[in-house]
Amino acid sequence: MQLPKPLQTNGRQRIAVLTVAKWLAFPVLPVLGFFGIHRPLPLALWCVLCLGLFFALRAWEDSRRRQFIREARMPGFLGAKLRQKYPQLSAGDADLVLRGLRQFFMAHLRSKRSFVAMPSQAADEAWHEFILHTQAYEAWCQAAFGKLLHHTPAEVLGKDPKRNDGLRRTWYWACKEESINPRLPSRLPLLFALDKKFAIPGGFSYVPDCRDVDRASGSGDYCGTSFGSDGGGSDGGSSGDSFNFGGSESSSSGGSDGDSSSGGDSSGGCGGGGD
Repeated sequence: MQLPKPLQTNGRQRIAVLTVAKWLAFPVLPVLGFFGIHRPLPLALWCVLCLGLFFALRAWEDSRRRQFIREARMPGFLGAKLRQKYPQLSAGDADLVLRGLRQFFMAHLRSKRSFVAMPSQAADEAWHEFILHTQAYEAWCQAAFGKLLHHTPAEVLGKDPKRNDGLRRTWYWACKEESINPRLPSRLPLLFALDKKFAIPGGFSYVPDCRDVDRASGSGDYCGTSFGSDGGGSDGGSSGDSFNFGGSESSSSGGSDGDSSSGGDSSGGCGGGGD
């Protein structure tokens, strides 16, 4: 669903208001309380109220940003540019690619704006075309993230732990968007399935289960253990700050992100490789 243009504009304005309001909670609320109440409340209680209001407004702001990424209108020319680059795509196919790009943007937001890596050549092409229209892209980023998201090329797992962490984050949150268990996936999230689905030249091919690679020997696909952080991966088992899924969970402390519902090691997931 796409928000009508007036609602999209209003959505950006609401996000901007919430961003300012959460920081005004600290100086404004105590002043209003001091002058508005005959017997001022203790300073400690005002601090608690300010913190509570700040976190409530921040949660509301994040919720609005997620809604914006999922629903706000993307420039109409992106679909046409994609079909020009990849003639095999129909209009519906191009819409799916843009939906995959939304998953990538969502992964960046939900990972607390940490580095995320792009796993799809098709979605990367749409992202690149979007960036070329700088004003529209900057406005989108401001509403979605509060700052500009710089472009990085599409890639698969390699020897750079930091970039591998970015792919793990993207995998984790793309799975969460589609209610897929990122450790034991029964299917691929859209973003990771695009290139193979649409036979993108030079695209990256992923499978959800290592056994699929065993059954298709010589396919060129990577399996889920490539995303593991405990050895056997293409980065030699060194995952930088990934802690299983690019920082979204912590194996050393046993903790997990509030959106996580699965435990165990990190060897389950997707894999990828160039076609």
